[in-house]
Amino acid sequence: MYFARVIGTVVCTVKVPSWRGHRLLLIEPTDHAGTGQGRPLVAVDLVSSAPGQRVFYVRGREAANALPDPDNPADAAIVGIVDEARVVAGAAPAPPRAGA
Repeated sequence: MYFARVIGTVVCTVKVPSWRGHRLLLIEPTDHAGTGQGRPLVAVDLVSSAPGQRVFYVRGREAANALPDPDNPADAAIVGIVDEARVVAGAAPAPPRAGA
């Protein structure tokens, strides 16, 4: 799972049938502290998040499996809303993966 901030919504006239009932949101990947870490991307919203909120998202096969019909083309899905994030003293956060 990765951290991100919701920065906008995506409007489309036709959706993949397995995405009906779910919004598409524009998210900006961040680190655990909320600092931007890459290019924005579109994610299927599964938790009713709102612009400005910090969220958890998954990519790849995990995103498709998060929907009821796992045979869908989702590449990113929002699966949680972040209330608070803490770093344990002495524990270094994992470095970001290349291309993430």
